[in-house]
Amino acid sequence: GWIYEYALVDRSGKHDLADLRSLQDWFLKYELKTIPDVAEVASVGGVVKEYQVVIDPQRLAQYGISLAEVKSALDASNQEAGGSSIELAEAEYMVRASGYLQTLDDFNHIVLKASENGVPVYLRDVAKVQIGPEMRR
Repeated sequence: GWIYEYALVDRSGKHDLADLRSLQDWFLKYELKTIPDVAEVASVGGVVKEYQVVIDPQRLAQYGISLAEVKSALDASNQEAGGSSIELAEAEYMVRASGYLQTLDDFNHIVLKASENGVPVYLRDVAKVQIGPEMRR
């Protein structure tokens, strides 16, 4: 059961619920887990930010692109790639490529396909990408 409950409150009004939830999920939670005898830190409330891709079906049809192709392009653009190792001065370094999408601009520049003229069709050409709240359950 619950042993201790706390709330993050911004009396200055400078931070919204999404900012407070991010602070909880990415910083406070991990600090609290380092305290002896703390078994779990559960985040409840606030608003979780997410990237939202709002597709324009008419633009998809105009470019001849399916939703499956959009999903494939998003998946392919948001992953890590393993590498190898490099030995240098008796030390070994692991090499990997991090390809995670981090900004709205990163999403907007995902290439979905090339047009008949060889011109790239970007996600921004068929969708609006925005940051919004995760759907509450």
